[in-house]
Amino acid sequence: MTFQEFMDKVAAKNPGEPEFLQAVKEVVETIWDVYINNPRFVKANILERIVEPERTIIFRVPWMDDKGEVHVNRGYRVQFNSAIGPYKGGIRFHPSVNLSILKFLGFEQIFKNSLTTLPMGGGKGGADFDARGRSDGEIMRFCQSYMAELYRHIGADTDVPAGDIGVGAREIGYLYGYYRKLQNEFTGVFTGKGRTWGGSLIRPEATGFGVIYFTQEMLKTKGKTFEGLRVAISGFGNVAWGAVQKVTELGGKVVTLSGPDGYIYDEDGVSGEKIDYMLELRASNNDRVIDYAEKFPNAKFFPGKRPWEVPVDVAIPCATQNELHKEDAQNLIKNGCFCVCEAANMPSTPEAMEVFLNSKILFAPGKAANAGGVSTSGLEMTQNSMRLNWSREEVDARLHDIMKNIHEACREHGIQPDGYINYVKGANIAGFLKVANAMCDQGVI
Repeated sequence: MTFQEFMDKVAAKNPGEPEFLQAVKEVVETIWDVYINNPRFVKANILERIVEPERTIIFRVPWMDDKGEVHVNRGYRVQFNSAIGPYKGGIRFHPSVNLSILKFLGFEQIFKNSLTTLPMGGGKGGADFDARGRSDGEIMRFCQSYMAELYRHIGADTDVPAGDIGVGAREIGYLYGYYRKLQNEFTGVFTGKGRTWGGSLIRPEATGFGVIYFTQEMLKTKGKTFEGLRVAISGFGNVAWGAVQKVTELGGKVVTLSGPDGYIYDEDGVSGEKIDYMLELRASNNDRVIDYAEKFPNAKFFPGKRPWEVPVDVAIPCATQNELHKEDAQNLIKNGCFCVCEAANMPSTPEAMEVFLNSKILFAPGKAANAGGVSTSGLEMTQNSMRLNWSREEVDARLHDIMKNIHEACREHGIQPDGYINYVKGANIAGFLKVANAMCDQGVI
């Protein structure tokens, strides 16, 4: 079977799922030679098995608003692969949620979790619920209705969800509380929990911190540090918040943030009270980054635009999938950007990724660079199992070590004959090999 024949077969089985097919193509294209040259993998038909979820759960989520009106949303949990550990992946509440997006995220999660070296499989879940304008009571009732079905399918050694877009500390509290009531047990079935009931220090910042630790390792390969570098960041949520903190701490200057309404350019840099204000923006739940420019008048707001037109040294997309297009990639390179590190899941389109790789700039995919969040979730699971809490310094040190190890694995499998490190290829091969070998060891299941 050729690569194209394989992709045609996957496309025929998964019609109308562009995000999932994009993710599969990106991975399989880079590991194809490794796969076909390994008779053990081919005999076990690993590729066809690994692109098929072990289990997909779809259910209705009925709930009542404050006026007594009944609404119905659709809930999902995609349990993709458990060869190296229990399913692990976030829950997303957003109107855009559909099966294609969750399968893409769950598929990516397999390799991301594998790269952490922690025993975690891949999964993802969510619902097409829009929390904007909803009261705490409505959100609580929705979360409880969602959990009324999901609780049957998760557990500390089965499937451990976490937060994602639209699911923060409040939602995790409601979800976990109802799980605890239904199961009559207090176990580490969720990560991202509150500090007083099993959560880990630095979990909210972990994805952002991890991305910067990974970027730091990339810069070292060129003899550089963050000191004095200008950095463009998209988004203004937890990932962007953590990334801004760590860039500033390491001597860099973050000059952009973005939201659905546009982006802000702050020549003075996002630091000090401006970083604290990002938490207020996040809590306001209104998706308006223009509020930043209104509070800090020296910042300029550009409505309906993305921040990739600003001259910077480093770009870190932290928002959502396919937010950075081919023209954006070309603009970044034209304006002197020499490093792009993905903090979101698949934020660069395939065309943009091709521009970065062909230009031989430093470019790292999200499955490697943004693994800090799930790594710290894994550390939270460990703390829950041991019935103890580590200090902030210990968690941060372990996270830093994990991200350095992920970088080394990507470098080992991605270095080219000319010395260029193809982090996309390296991440995919390193993540795939561990899972594929585990699947072979465990038989055809």
